[in-house]
Amino acid sequence: MKKNLKLHQWLMKWHFISGVIILPFVLILSVTGFIYLFKNTYESPQISDYRNLDVKNERLTFQEQWEIAGRNSSVKPHSVIISSKTDEATEFISGKFANVSHLFVNPYNGAITGEFIENESPMGEVRNMHGSLFLGVWGGRIIELVGCWLFVMLLTGIYIWWPVKKWSVFGFFIPRIKRGRRTFFRDIHAISGFWISILLVMILAGGLPWTEVFGNNFKKLQKITNTGYPATWDGQGLQSWPTKNAMSLDEMILVAKKYPLLGTVSLRFPKGKDGIFSVSNTYYKNLNAQKVIHFDQYSGRVLALHKWSDVGFLMRGRMWLMAFHQGQLGAWNFLLIACTASLLFIMSLAAIISYLLRKPKGKLQVPNVPSNFHPGKYIFLSIVILGLILPLFGLSVLLIALLSRLPLRKKQAKNS
Repeated sequence: MKKNLKLHQWLMKWHFISGVIILPFVLILSVTGFIYLFKNTYESPQISDYRNLDVKNERLTFQEQWEIAGRNSSVKPHSVIISSKTDEATEFISGKFANVSHLFVNPYNGAITGEFIENESPMGEVRNMHGSLFLGVWGGRIIELVGCWLFVMLLTGIYIWWPVKKWSVFGFFIPRIKRGRRTFFRDIHAISGFWISILLVMILAGGLPWTEVFGNNFKKLQKITNTGYPATWDGQGLQSWPTKNAMSLDEMILVAKKYPLLGTVSLRFPKGKDGIFSVSNTYYKNLNAQKVIHFDQYSGRVLALHKWSDVGFLMRGRMWLMAFHQGQLGAWNFLLIACTASLLFIMSLAAIISYLLRKPKGKLQVPNVPSNFHPGKYIFLSIVILGLILPLFGLSVLLIALLSRLPLRKKQAKNS
């Protein structure tokens, strides 16, 4: 591929400007993302203290434990974790998303062994920093905008990295050590960016569905194309047929155990007299093994059974990428994300050091672009397409274009 040198300079300018703006945020994201990978490692000892207990002979019924959990939880539990182990406290779940709470009940004496509220844990604070900079909705939008521009920086960075004349192992795949600090840090930035580029695109694709603007648009696309969850995946439109007595929680758990499910299995409680019991499992190592089964709360009859193959391809892809983003698909995934986060931090820091080493004192030194250069229709079309896919990026480009015209208009007005 023969490079357009003027295009190279133009892309270098915007790569530089966007880097100056977003690199501080990228450093924060790489550090908090790396730390959050160790969420389970950090929280497991505390949860184990709540969960593990001495085995005694007689157990309370699950129905009795459910009632105890309801009296001792600030928010009424909506689910219970089904476990075959006899030496563990029963885990009841309330809340959703970041506000999930885990209440543990001793099945032998009804004591509350502990409550773990995810949003109030140190890792919950790390997640809030990673997702919104502790600034709520506006912080989330800032992070989304950073993610959009990071994607653009990857694309422009690959073009800038591509050789002008010929390939060489040193400078393109291995840093040059004997060419001075400035060249060394420049190579560290460019080469590490090359090695993690594909992984970083996948991580960004897994993070963007959590965002407000892109995430909501993606949900709308799933709905329009019918590629999300089946209509009855979460039990909507399904109801029980009331008879004299509803099943007890113990009876329902016995029914649920007839369906062997891998991973963490939860039983969701019915809402009201017409509500249903729902059993589902979370198993990131093999998403295809995930199922959800809805039961009539009076007869235990199966109202609907959905396999992962029933889920639309956009939702399956989205959930896989989101799990990949968090390193949940296994040890290989954890190591890949940990290495990528580390290299992203090194890459960003190297860019800052390289710039400071070459920057004249008191000057910003923005890369120059020939005054007669025009990007052309294909670049313009690419920006429009990216702006439609990533709306916050599109809005920011429009804002930059408007602001860049202001000095020109002032100059024209002064000359006239």
